[in-house]
Amino acid sequence: MEQRALIFKLSPRSEWLEAEAAGRFVGAPVDVEDGYIHFSTAEQVRETAAKHFAGETSLIVAAVDPARLGGDLKWEPSRGGDLFPHLYGELLMDAVVYVADLPLGADGRHVFPGSMR
Repeated sequence: MEQRALIFKLSPRSEWLEAEAAGRFVGAPVDVEDGYIHFSTAEQVRETAAKHFAGETSLIVAAVDPARLGGDLKWEPSRGGDLFPHLYGELLMDAVVYVADLPLGADGRHVFPGSMR
C-alpha cells in the first residue's frame, strides 16, 4: 500500500466541528465501539459513504496524511478482504490535510471534491 497516498475519514459535520475545536478526533460512536478510527482509501471512500452514510446531508470528508499518524495506523482486512486503514489512537488535527463538505447530488449520492475523482 502506498504510504504517501491520503486516507479519508467521513464524519457528520457537527461531530467534526467538535473535534476541530478540541484539536483531536477521538472517533465516532462506531469507532469507539470498535476500538479504532475507521478510514478509507480514495478507492474505498465512495462505497463507504454509500454504505454507511447514505442520505446524510451534513457529511464531511477529511483527508489525512498517513505518514503523520505513526505506528498507531494499521492496514487490516475488512469489507471484501480489502485492506482498510485503522487508527488505534486519536487523530490529531495536524495530520489533516483538508476538509470538504459532501453534498448530496441529484442522484442521492454524495458529491466528492474534484481532487478525489
